[in-house]
Amino acid sequence: MLKQHLLGLIVCLALSVYPRHQLYGQITNNVLIGHVTDDNGTNLASVRITIQENGEQTTSDKEGNFTLRDLQVGRYNLLATSDGMEDKKIAVTIHDGEKNEVDITLSKGAKQIKGITLTDTKRKTIEKTESEYVARLPIKNIENPQVYISVSEQLMKTQLATDLDAGLKNVVGAGVPIRYNQNRIVFYSRGFTVQPKIRNGLTTFNQNAIDPVGLDRIEVLKGPSATLFGSAEVSYGGLLNRVTKKPYEDFGGTVSYSAGSWNLNRTTLDINSPLNESKTLLFRLNGALHKENSFQDAGFFNTMAVVPSLTYRLSPDTEIHLDLEYTKSKGTSPVRHSPYLKGKLTKREATDFEAQYNHSFASNEVYYTGENIDLFGEIKHRLSENWVSSTSFARTKTLTDGSTSRIYGQSESTFKARIYDGYYGYQSTNVQQNFTGNFEVLGIKNRMVVGANYYNYYQDRDIREVNTAKYNWTSGDFHAQFNRAYIDSARIGDKRTLRTIDQHTYSAYVSDVMNITDEFLVMLSLRYDYFDNKGTTDRLKQQTTGDYEQQALSPKLGLVYQLIPDQLSVFANYMHGFSNEGGSDSNGKSFDPEEAIQMEGGIKFDLFEKKISGSLSYYDIGVKNIVRQDPNNKDFNTQDGEQTSKGIEFEFIASILPQLNLIFGYAYNDSELKNTKGGTQDGLRPTTAGPEHLLNWWADYSVHINHSGKIVFGFGGNSGTESYAVNTKTTRLTIPKYTIMDAGISYQTELLNLGIKVNNLTDKQYWSNRLTPQKPRNIVANLTLNF
Repeated sequence: MLKQHLLGLIVCLALSVYPRHQLYGQITNNVLIGHVTDDNGTNLASVRITIQENGEQTTSDKEGNFTLRDLQVGRYNLLATSDGMEDKKIAVTIHDGEKNEVDITLSKGAKQIKGITLTDTKRKTIEKTESEYVARLPIKNIENPQVYISVSEQLMKTQLATDLDAGLKNVVGAGVPIRYNQNRIVFYSRGFTVQPKIRNGLTTFNQNAIDPVGLDRIEVLKGPSATLFGSAEVSYGGLLNRVTKKPYEDFGGTVSYSAGSWNLNRTTLDINSPLNESKTLLFRLNGALHKENSFQDAGFFNTMAVVPSLTYRLSPDTEIHLDLEYTKSKGTSPVRHSPYLKGKLTKREATDFEAQYNHSFASNEVYYTGENIDLFGEIKHRLSENWVSSTSFARTKTLTDGSTSRIYGQSESTFKARIYDGYYGYQSTNVQQNFTGNFEVLGIKNRMVVGANYYNYYQDRDIREVNTAKYNWTSGDFHAQFNRAYIDSARIGDKRTLRTIDQHTYSAYVSDVMNITDEFLVMLSLRYDYFDNKGTTDRLKQQTTGDYEQQALSPKLGLVYQLIPDQLSVFANYMHGFSNEGGSDSNGKSFDPEEAIQMEGGIKFDLFEKKISGSLSYYDIGVKNIVRQDPNNKDFNTQDGEQTSKGIEFEFIASILPQLNLIFGYAYNDSELKNTKGGTQDGLRPTTAGPEHLLNWWADYSVHINHSGKIVFGFGGNSGTESYAVNTKTTRLTIPKYTIMDAGISYQTELLNLGIKVNNLTDKQYWSNRLTPQKPRNIVANLTLNF
């Protein structure tokens, strides 16, 4: 049976270049023909029809018609879903040799406010999700002049992802995520690093690790996005928006357990239920317990996450949504290695440190504890037939207490460790008001958002720096002495930092998408920011320095022309970004704001009833007054010069057959520093740009076993060319190229999923930008119960 399916897969791939009607033209038996309309009898296009028993899908055409072919005789449950409409389940029976037909009528529900979906429903698909966060407007991806990548919860489940790092494997150009001291991560995008600090479209300063249990999807917007998202936590390469799961109208959920290498134990829970008979009060609870040891000789990471979510439909015109993300963590710092690099010309490879690959140079006694509270609320109200008000807020409190560490090479054979011991506290508040509407002026359709935003960031820290004595790489003395008692005794009298930082940003913005014709769209956007930095207060000296005020205007222009309506478009954009840079260099000089401009053009496609989608684009980003790590003093940053970043990105998503899914991404980036102080890095690639070439791919193929379930085979991987941990004209530390492959198999039914996956099949040694060794070959097994 397996051979037959594999042969069928090869034949279908060979035939995939032919139109769909040629592929299926000879199949005439056991066909289900359907028609979809709304309550007024209007034909509905782009309605997703899913057979719940086997996951087979199709989409209604412009006349509302759809066809499901080659069905076995029996009873099926169809699920019809469409943005802005209530989902509908329909039971159908397929008879052999008869004409099988079904009519489906969808209704606009309480969640619909003039084209804006208030509450997402429970959906399972790997296709690119339409998002109103990207443009802060309900426009389709094919209409949007900005590129974004979407990674769904279902895709992460299929890949048995246990952390956010695994989800980022599907993001074009993300590279190897870099784990910071508290196990939080950053990743690459268009030659810059990006931190995941946007949640449901609002800025939330989270300095600890993020558990993916409460995520419906992650969205990565490409390029500077200051016009609609501000500059507080947005990179010039893009931003990551975490979209959380929302309650839905039915009772249901999952319980899941994963176990794997290095004592991985992970339990997750997802329960949803309406709280009243009218289903106007909906509740959902997600939670996770995660424990995992390092593959090295010391190290661990434990976390607990609780994510409750509540939706209240106050009236047909008003909906209130609240959710809370509470995370508590405990762990040791990932290895951060600053090797010894001295001399007139030093060139080294990360492979020079292979002998230390399995050594953490840490101790399980020297750990940190972290806590994160992220509260989100939103009220949406329909003001009129064409206008909607959205008031939202996010309040985040993050703290880390304990010890984090890094190691410094002192010579070719010796090193010492530096421990940062104490308390880090961060608080952020984001309040946002948007008015979204659609109207016509002189026959031109407009979709507009007008908004105001307030953001406050507050930092409070009390840290002591402790430096150990020198140790030999091969000596066992370090592990014997690097413990809690040593740090407690050594930190007395060492350098102490006791400070607070208080920053406020007040913003207003407007964005308008105009249909000059049905095919030609123009986006015009503008943002004004007033930045008030109250300065850094040294509480030991009772002095405040670095207080300043800045203003900025951020324009955005986007053009879209649909060559084939709703299927193929060409686009171009001009985007502006900036960053208010606090702090100072090693000489005490305060930093000026950075500024970035992007020009981009490309195509987007959504072909064959959304069976093939993706984008191809070329971008050119220029940044002035860059702040970078001082090559002469790694404890400070310096501000000088410019960075240019040009490249090509390609994303391809295909579901050519109901049982086959393909994802492929390629990113090429050419980054260069110019006019740096002393010319030490002029013409060279910055270390924060990552590899020049990056690939990601994933394919899964399903073998259906009657109506009882299916077996899913998955295979994917990531590849990157060499990059640099240090790159100057006198010193270079190269991170070698890598190719990582993963494979898995799972058995899925309506009631349970059972899967196993092997990550890093070839047991490849590879490193992140911080010279942090990555996981060798490892295994994850999962059991999920659905109810």
